[in-house]
Amino acid sequence: MSVESTNPNDLLKVVSLLGAAVVIVPLFKRLGLGSVLGYLIAGLIIGPFGLKWFVDSQSIMHVAELGVVMFLFLIGLEMRPTHLWSMRKNIFGLGSVQFLVCATMLTSIGSIAGFPWQVSFICGIGFVLTSTAIVMQLLGERGDLALPQGQKIVSILLFEDLLIAPLLILVTLMSPIGESSSSETLIPILIAVGSLATLVVAGMWLLNPLFRLLALAKAREVFTAAALLVVLGSALLMQESGLSMAMGAFLAGVLLAESSFRHQIEADIEPFRGILLGLFFMSVGMSLDLAVVFDNSALILFGVPAMMATKSTCVYFVARFMGSKNSEALDRMTVMSQGGEFAFVLFTAATANKVIDSSVNANMTAIVVLSMALTPVVVLLMKFFGPKSEISKEGVEDANGLSGSVLVIGFGRFGQILCQLLLARNTDVTIIDADVDMIRSAGKFGFKVYFGDGTRLDVLRTSGAATARAIAVCIDDKVKAKHIVELIKSEFPQAKILVRSYDRTHARDLIKMGVDFQIRETFESALKFGEATLRELGVTDEEVIEISDDIRRRDHERFELDLAADTQGYTAGRHLMFGNAVKPTPFVEPKRVSKSLNSDAGDTISS
Repeated sequence: MSVESTNPNDLLKVVSLLGAAVVIVPLFKRLGLGSVLGYLIAGLIIGPFGLKWFVDSQSIMHVAELGVVMFLFLIGLEMRPTHLWSMRKNIFGLGSVQFLVCATMLTSIGSIAGFPWQVSFICGIGFVLTSTAIVMQLLGERGDLALPQGQKIVSILLFEDLLIAPLLILVTLMSPIGESSSSETLIPILIAVGSLATLVVAGMWLLNPLFRLLALAKAREVFTAAALLVVLGSALLMQESGLSMAMGAFLAGVLLAESSFRHQIEADIEPFRGILLGLFFMSVGMSLDLAVVFDNSALILFGVPAMMATKSTCVYFVARFMGSKNSEALDRMTVMSQGGEFAFVLFTAATANKVIDSSVNANMTAIVVLSMALTPVVVLLMKFFGPKSEISKEGVEDANGLSGSVLVIGFGRFGQILCQLLLARNTDVTIIDADVDMIRSAGKFGFKVYFGDGTRLDVLRTSGAATARAIAVCIDDKVKAKHIVELIKSEFPQAKILVRSYDRTHARDLIKMGVDFQIRETFESALKFGEATLRELGVTDEEVIEISDDIRRRDHERFELDLAADTQGYTAGRHLMFGNAVKPTPFVEPKRVSKSLNSDAGDTISS
């Protein structure tokens, strides 16, 4: 029996895909351009219109779409049914308004430009439906998926996914090839509804018992296979019923969101999701037909900014009309300015039904792909050159005309504990912080905290630094803390300066700047933690105190050596530390003796 050998070219293609991603994506992230644009450019370089390492980008995209499917499944796992139900107003309210406004404007512009209304409608609808993959990836990289503004965008994307089946039916009705009977139109709708009902029933009654049985079997690989089966099976069911694969996977995730196996399923799916989603972005880059772009450069180069600008404007005004802040509306219009992957399906179906011709299909596909590629760039440009988000100070007072014996800068965990001691002694304390959310939260617990940036001299003046007897700098930013100390030493010499230091290096710098007191933020708490550990091991209280005092003494001596020996830095007193590196020495009775470390001190001994 002969075994057919693997085609070396197939392995070469896999290596080229991975190599392009490994080289280009980290470079783009390093430049601040994001991973999505890196994947798109990598696909363009190695695709049929670049180095021609791949000639059939569509076959790769069919496989890569599974990355989008798995991404939506993981998003669904984070959304319990009750949470999804709470989003219904945004899904059907905000989603429908944005879709109708964008579709109307884009269709109208196409008609005004002289295109038939059918062509204008199909092209406009294809561009209205946003790229779920790109938007979700951008939101995920920024950590905005769970935030209110991120949830609104997710709601709009879900509504657009629900429209896929009705739009495909609408394309069939617009076809000049032949008329469809009402029964032929009704059957796909019934199939879609029935498939949704089947998925919901199976999710509620079958999925949890299935995973419970597999967990009892203790076969990890079978559990992973079952997770993939659920994702791909749900996607296939929705695809065969005329709905979105992503919608099927999302619903499956929602149905498993309250399962006790949710975290294990998520861990099993995550590696596949990351690789396939990156492959999807690369396949989008490969599908950009540069020959079509060059042959129709005037139309495409005008169409891309025109359609992106029109859609962005509509998204912005809808967001403002529905009550979003200006900064949120600007962010939404930037993130959702592109066409989506469903446009390719819609254009193909419209071409098959003779609603649009192949040239329109090719041009619009190029416009959509370019819009997807440009979205990360537009987001980056908006970040640097757009208006900065405004901090809402509702319910927060600025530091102005204040006075007090002690000025506390920073009301985080450290500052809160400090203030407890001062307030217990009825000390006249003024507290400022630059985090409005922290200020509002503190107000609920009976604290009066004023809004103010301690790195600004004018804020220090209005906060009462000129009359304060002591100023306590409790922020956790080393650079800002040193800047504040410089201002205080220069402008408010009457005040004692007490500073929360980050590590030994920061503490040494502060002492050289002339602060009256500094303390490393973790030193005393770590000592207390060590004392408790020794007690749990059965060490007597007397010995615990003796050891703790010895460590404090050694640390103090080491710190004095650090200050006196700048050439060695914080390694100067390393002989005073207890180390656990094994040394080839004769056996002796264990004593608490000082051991020299075999290597230079690193970050772990600079705390």
